[in-house]
Amino acid sequence: MTDTGQGGQRVLLVTGPSGAGRSTVLHALEDLGYEIIDNLPFSLIPRLLDGPPLSRPVALGIDVRNRDFSAAGLIELIDRLTRLPEIAPEVLYLDCRPEVLVRRYNETRRRHPLAPDDSPALGIAAEIDLLAPIRARAEALIDTSELSPHDLKAEIGRWFGASGTPHLAVSVHSFSYKRGVPRGLDMMFDCRFLTNPHWNAELRPLDGRSDRVARYLESDPRYAPFLNQVRDLLLFVLPAHVVEGKSHLAIGFGCTGGQHRSVAVAEKIAIYLAEAGWQVSKRHRELERKAAGAADMAQGDKA
Repeated sequence: MTDTGQGGQRVLLVTGPSGAGRSTVLHALEDLGYEIIDNLPFSLIPRLLDGPPLSRPVALGIDVRNRDFSAAGLIELIDRLTRLPEIAPEVLYLDCRPEVLVRRYNETRRRHPLAPDDSPALGIAAEIDLLAPIRARAEALIDTSELSPHDLKAEIGRWFGASGTPHLAVSVHSFSYKRGVPRGLDMMFDCRFLTNPHWNAELRPLDGRSDRVARYLESDPRYAPFLNQVRDLLLFVLPAHVVEGKSHLAIGFGCTGGQHRSVAVAEKIAIYLAEAGWQVSKRHRELERKAAGAADMAQGDKA
């Protein structure tokens, strides 16, 4: 297998809602030297990777048109590949706002695969709900809502290009310790020592993305030194990971509920790293769970 610097064959799983730009991304990856395989049934993917060593990184296009597609099946496949020491799997999720997807379908007059006889908006909503667990597992997330095909190709080149300078994709995660530590974190910081906004009745309904919560945390004298030292540590170690050939680094921030402290710190650290020139994606696990649950309840009310 090809050495990626992480001890295994690089396998990039490319997915996201229909119309988000998957075909454009696969063509861009092919231009970057990836072996491209689109819509291969899940059952055949392990067999493909069990075969002879591959001389190039592999990009697998996956969407709801895959013959045996299911969110649970894809998560099971990701877990299976992760357990193989000779494989270095990554999930790239192409995100896009629903209204933009609707506009793209109306412009092309295509039928949505989940609603071939209905409005594309119905299929888009169903597909976004179906893919929510996959989005929550993605190492890299690119929002294509405002990107032209040319811009998207350039973005893929910045993320996955192999030109002279090795690339490192950084994902910053927030999570609740009550729900367990996310799998795949390379570094983890505990934020539970900070003053908890949960005990402020006005701040309790908000989350760490709120300016009010951020200002409240800034009043804790330990907050700024903690942020500064974490930032300095990361800016020191990230270039070393690039030198070692690592392609992805996952950094986690945890607190009790995963709503206030860890979210606020993750948001701030992501800004620091982006300002320093690193490609950064953010993941707020508990907020995403909450949003998915609210969407399910809304769907149930409509039914």
